[in-house]
Amino acid sequence: MQFVLASRNQKKLAELATVLGELGIEIVPLPADAPEPVEDGATFEENAQIKARSAAAFTGLPAIADDSGLCVDALGGAPGIYSARYCAGTDADRNARLLREMADVDDRACRFVCAVACVLPGGELCTVRGECAGELLRECRGAGGFGYDPLFYVPDYGCTFGELPPADKNRISHRGRALRALRQALRDHLTSTTQTGEMI
Repeated sequence: MQFVLASRNQKKLAELATVLGELGIEIVPLPADAPEPVEDGATFEENAQIKARSAAAFTGLPAIADDSGLCVDALGGAPGIYSARYCAGTDADRNARLLREMADVDDRACRFVCAVACVLPGGELCTVRGECAGELLRECRGAGGFGYDPLFYVPDYGCTFGELPPADKNRISHRGRALRALRQALRDHLTSTTQTGEMI
């Protein structure tokens, strides 16, 4: 059974293939000519649902999409759903802006959030969420990961996402937790449809 990933990110494609492969699900990339939907939702969940529905409508396949970002308590949850659009430029530019805005702030509590939406074979919608709490450093550390990873410090590990080995990061990250929740939801769905004799 094929599911389309509402992204052309090869790293996400590989991660999903690993997590969902045991369910007999093949993950295929979004076609190059698929439209880019307007992500005008007010939450991570709404934006993930917009992308999943758009991919499913275009391909005719069940679809999976995610939306994620960094939420800083002292900034009222910003950059939040605007994490990738916090400012024009590169990841380094966005990190620099965040550090400027937090320069005189002592409360460094923050969390990464990931919502994953899935349009199931029957058209139903399933949405799950994963979070990872941490602290915002005052300078970048580590060359791994991407985005805000070099600023996101995990006290239990004594290092940032940018310093964590990929296997450790995937085990505790917001996206890893959301994908494992999705795997369980899909396993439950497949079990249910098999027991009732429905076509999937």
